[in-house]
Amino acid sequence: MALHARGTFEVQLTPQALAHADADATLGRQSIDKQFQGDLAGTSQGEMLSARTAVEGSAGYVAIERVTGTLHGRQGSFVLQHSGTVTRGAQQLTISVVLDSGTGDLAGLSGTMTLRIADGVHAYDLAYTLPDAA
Repeated sequence: MALHARGTFEVQLTPQALAHADADATLGRQSIDKQFQGDLAGTSQGEMLSARTAVEGSAGYVAIERVTGTLHGRQGSFVLQHSGTVTRGAQQLTISVVLDSGTGDLAGLSGTMTLRIADGVHAYDLAYTLPDAA
């Protein structure tokens, strides 16, 4: 049975140079810095790659971020993998814990995260399993 960690986070995205100077202007790269509050308390750092299309409201992105902190009092780190698309305004987002990425008390962590943004507040819900978690 999955446990749930819920709370809020702040995020800062900072544009970065692409690896190829002559890359198409519709491609983008950003660094990610987050501060998590709630059942998951800590920080994350990562990288995001994105692509816009010629169709308004359509785009895609992938990202990897390492989260370091405490999850329901258990300390360690883990990696989240993002894959998102927007098709003419309709969003689809999958955020998964990379299996075997957990360290410390979070070794063996698996799960998925959902995000919600309302009134400018970013909220998360991490549905997870962890060996020996009550």
